Amino acid sequence: MLDTLTTALAFSHHQLLLALSVVFLAGVVRGFSGFALSALTMASLVSFIPPITLIPLCFFLELSASLLMARGGFRHAEIGMVAGLLIGSAVGLPVGLWLTRSLDPVLSQHTALLLILVLAILQLVKQSPAFFGTPAGRYVAGFSAGIATGLASIGGMVVALFVLAQHKPARVMRASLVVYLFGSSVVTGSWLYWHGLLDVLTLYRAFVLVPVTMAGVVVGSLLFRPSLAVFYKQFCLILLCALAIAGLVRLTLT
Repeated sequence: MLDTLTTALAFSHHQLLLALSVVFLAGVVRGFSGFALSALTMASLVSFIPPITLIPLCFFLELSASLLMARGGFRHAEIGMVAGLLIGSAVGLPVGLWLTRSLDPVLSQHTALLLILVLAILQLVKQSPAFFGTPAGRYVAGFSAGIATGLASIGGMVVALFVLAQHKPARVMRASLVVYLFGSSVVTGSWLYWHGLLDVLTLYRAFVLVPVTMAGVVVGSLLFRPSLAVFYKQFCLILLCALAIAGLVRLTLT
C-alpha cells in the first residue's frame, strides 16, 4: 500500500516521510504564529518538488489552515487594517508579476529577503520605521507585499512585519494575519486556476498532506495560550529573521 501511495504522489519513501514531517511542523508554527506555513514548506521541500508545483500545493495547505483558524481570526482581527493590506496587495501583485519578467529573479529574491531581515532586526531592537504606524502604512505594506508575492512568494512575511509593528495584543496580531492570509488565498487560488497550475498530482498530494497540516495547526493553536502569548512578537520576529537567512543561504548555494 505504501508503494502505491508513493507512486501516486511521485515521492520516494524518504521524500514522503520528509514531506509529512515538514507540513506537520509548519502547521504547528502556523497555528501558533498565524503565518510562515508556506515559507517553511517551500524552504524545506523545494529540493525535490519544483517551485511551479510547490506553489499550488502550498495554496491548498494555506487554505486548509485558514479555514481551520478562520473563526477565531474574524472574531479578534482588526478588519480595517486587514482590508487595507488586502487592497494594497491586490494592486501590488500584478506589478510584482510584471517585474519578474523584467528583473533577475535571484537578485529580486535576494533584495526582498535582505529587506525583510533588516526590518525584522530593526523591530527586535525597537527601531521600527515610522510609516508602519500611519494609516497609509497599511496600503503601502499591502502594496509591497503584493510585489514581494509576485517576485518571490514572500508577501506574507512582509505583512507579518507590518502587523507585528502595530503594538497590538498578540491575539489581535495573530488573528489579523490569519484573516489576511485567508483573503489572499482566494486571490492566489484564482490566479493559479487561471494559469492552469492546479493539476491532478497537486490534488493527490494535497489530499494526503492537508490532514497532517491541519493536525499541526491544531497543536500550534493549543500552544497559543496566555502564558506563551507574551513571547509571541519576539518569536515571530526571530522566525522572520531565520526564514530570511535560510532563504538567502538557499539562493546562494543554488
